[in-house]
Amino acid sequence: MGWNTFLLKLKRSQNPQALFLKRCILFLRTPTVPRWPHLFFPLLRLLYEAWFILVGLWRVALNKFLWGALFQSRCASFGSDVEIHGLPYVNGHAEINIGNKVFLGGNVSMHSGRIFDNPRFELRDRSAVGWNVILVANKEVVIEEDVIVSYDCRISDSDGHPREMDLRAERLPPRPEEVLPVRICRGAFIGNGTHIMKGVTIGEGAVVSANSVVIMDIPPYCMAMGNPAEVYFRNYGLPSTHPSRQKKNKKSALEPSA
Repeated sequence: MGWNTFLLKLKRSQNPQALFLKRCILFLRTPTVPRWPHLFFPLLRLLYEAWFILVGLWRVALNKFLWGALFQSRCASFGSDVEIHGLPYVNGHAEINIGNKVFLGGNVSMHSGRIFDNPRFELRDRSAVGWNVILVANKEVVIEEDVIVSYDCRISDSDGHPREMDLRAERLPPRPEEVLPVRICRGAFIGNGTHIMKGVTIGEGAVVSANSVVIMDIPPYCMAMGNPAEVYFRNYGLPSTHPSRQKKNKKSALEPSA
């Protein structure tokens, strides 16, 4: 009797031995939490807080003395006061440039292929890349100053495969002319779960809503959303020092209060 046949018969069987065995398996697969008396809660709460303090201290030690040092060895340039929350995974030969006060969340990965000799990642000063972000640069991906890329995003300067079916079947890379650099300009905000496709430039201060797919340029100070992403609001999120906002604020101050 094969193993699969035995498991199938066990699932179908209703005899007492089989039912007992299935209950044991269910207990192991879906353990429940016993209720504890309130008498133990002060001690348990102390252990709860101590657990996260110890985990936090361990992660700080890893960031400062292991992950940071290992990642620096993979970068062409590395700024000061960089904060990382896990060792970024780098696959390929890309040049990586990290600015000052950059934030990198956990499970960040950077990939590059064999199409060009010198693909490049550039994360400029005070930029932030959240958890579970995938960056793909076969040519160039630039994230400028003060950009925030939220968690679960994907930014890629290529499709990762050629358009033609027969070339995809041969597992060939995309043609060089199909690889188009990506740039996210200063102060932009990229919502969680967003995919930014090849050749896209996100303008200064622009906001891309969560779970969008960006296939075309987003102008500065606009809000875009959707799949594919479209601009819904313009002059969105202008700096408080922008002349138009100062004029509006001055006009509001002159209006009599109700």
